[in-house]
Amino acid sequence: MHGNSRRRKQKSDYALQLMEKQKAKYTYGVLERQFRNLFEKATSKSGVTGEVLLQFLEARLDNTVFRMGIAPTRRAARQLVSHKHITVNGVVTNVPSCQLRPGDVIGVRGKSQGLQVVKEAVGGKSDVRKFSWLEFNADKLQGKFLEYPERDQIPEKINEQLIVELYSK
Repeated sequence: MHGNSRRRKQKSDYALQLMEKQKAKYTYGVLERQFRNLFEKATSKSGVTGEVLLQFLEARLDNTVFRMGIAPTRRAARQLVSHKHITVNGVVTNVPSCQLRPGDVIGVRGKSQGLQVVKEAVGGKSDVRKFSWLEFNADKLQGKFLEYPERDQIPEKINEQLIVELYSK
């Protein structure tokens, strides 16, 4: 009588939008307030808000370390950054949410280059992760953030339009 037959057959628009936002948050490992602040920042920029939001998420330091292949996962990349193993333009940085700008050089700190995690991540898959907006030298353990990626270059399956609709209510 009160079982599965009473359930809604189709999810509401709000439910779909919320699920999409949650997927983006969990994929990039961002908390609600950080995500909201990034959205506000993306709204104030010129261009398509959803695309700009994803560009900001891709330009985070922890995500870039993951994309370069220095760490096997985003969480591992976040930990490498917060434990001061990563440098940005030669300066040791421990803020995973640090926004990178085109031209920034990301490297593994001298003392940390012998870490097992880094060796395994870089040595295991040397040529698998190639992204046009990033440059990485596996020998020096150093890379460069060249530019913000275009939407079609970002491999995540996120419908950013639903996130924009959710926040613009």
